Amino acid sequence: MRVAIATCSGDNVDVDSPVLLAALERAGVDAELCIWDDESVDWESFDLTVLRSTWDYARQRDRFLAWARQRTNLLNRYDIVEYSSDKHYLADLTAKGFNTVPSSFCEVGELPKFPAGDFVVKPAVGAGSIDAERYRRGAFEAASAHVARLHQAGRSVLIQPYVATVDYFGEHAVIFIDGQYSHAMNKGAMLNTPADDRDALFRREQMQRDVDEPEALAIAEQLLADFGDLLYARVDFVAAPSGWQVMELELVEPSLFLTFEPSAADRLAEAIRRRVA
Repeated sequence: MRVAIATCSGDNVDVDSPVLLAALERAGVDAELCIWDDESVDWESFDLTVLRSTWDYARQRDRFLAWARQRTNLLNRYDIVEYSSDKHYLADLTAKGFNTVPSSFCEVGELPKFPAGDFVVKPAVGAGSIDAERYRRGAFEAASAHVARLHQAGRSVLIQPYVATVDYFGEHAVIFIDGQYSHAMNKGAMLNTPADDRDALFRREQMQRDVDEPEALAIAEQLLADFGDLLYARVDFVAAPSGWQVMELELVEPSLFLTFEPSAADRLAEAIRRRVA
C-alpha cells in the first residue's frame, strides 16, 4: 500500500504532516509527502493520493484542478475539490437554506458594493487569510483598490460584513474524519493583525481546542450529508444573533489540527488504510 500525501513546496509547511506520516507508519501504510506540482513525482505509482497541505493552489486553481483531475484515486474526490475550492459555494449553501455569513461576489469587471459597517474583502478562491483584509466602516477607497488588485490578477472577489463576535469568541471549527465528528477548534481573529505578521507561528498561536457546540455540530452534519463519503472535512462557524453562521466549508486541504488531538491522526491513518486495503 503506497499513499501520496499531497502538499506544497516550502520548509515545514504543515505541522500535521509528520504526525500523520507517523500514524500511517503505525497503520502499516507506506506514505510519502509529495509536492503536488513537482513534475518528477510518479503519481501513478501510488495507490491513493490524499490532499493535505496544498495551500498554494489559490493563485493557480485551474492548474491545480487539472492536476487533481488526472489523479485516479484522489481524496477527497475531484468533484468535491472543484466545488469546495471556490467560495461561490456559499451562495449554493444559502440557496439550500443554510445560515451563512452574508456574502456578495464581485466578478472581474464589475464594480464592488460594500456593506455599511466594517467589512471584509478577500478572493473567492483563497487559503487562510492570504489576500484578505478587514476594512473599517466607509473605507471604500482602500477596499476598491484591493478589489482592483485582485481583479487585475483575474480573481473573483468575495465581500462580507465583518462579524464582530470573532474579535471576542473567534471562529468555531468542527472537524470530521471518515464521516464522523472528531474534535472542535477555536480560531482567534486573524484580520486584526497586519498581513505581514500572519506567519505560521502567529496562526498556530491563534488556535486552541474548543468545547463541543451541539447546534453547530448538527448543522455541520446536515450540511455534509449531501457530499457522501468524505475522508475529512471541516466546517467553520461564527456566532451571530441569528445563530451559528457558516463561514467556510473546508473539503480540499483544511488544517485538521492533529497536533491538538493526536488520536485523530490514528483515526485518519486507519481510514486511509481501509481505502487502499
